[in-house]
Amino acid sequence: MLLSVDTLARRRDEVMVIGTALVAWLGGAGHRRIAASIGVPADTVRGWLRRFAARAEDVRAHFWRLAHRLDASLGAIEPRGSRVADALEAIGVAAAAAVRRFGPAGSLWAFVSGATGGRLLCNTNCPYLALDGTVTLTRT
Repeated sequence: MLLSVDTLARRRDEVMVIGTALVAWLGGAGHRRIAASIGVPADTVRGWLRRFAARAEDVRAHFWRLAHRLDASLGAIEPRGSRVADALEAIGVAAAAAVRRFGPAGSLWAFVSGATGGRLLCNTNCPYLALDGTVTLTRT
């Protein structure tokens, strides 16, 4: 089955909505306030946030590798103070590297969905695909 880049595997809401929730969370909003602002049940948002927090190190490592594959001149990605913030920073750096290399195309969150094969918030032990076609198992 092929997934559109505006969705994530096993998630009903668009990746843009989920991404908005993640950014709001990083800004200090709680799951109830986020849920009210985007019109999604609070339990759903809480699940997204928990899943992202649980996978934050995998996300950070995946997007760090991707960023450096897209732009070999990149230095280290500066730590932001939490695993979630570090993961979102790596996403942003990788997206910026993709824009520099290929030009603008689509939204940030569509890039994230495509770069993870729709598995940003996978709820099983599915690892991200490595960029060279092998499977990468990164555990924290």
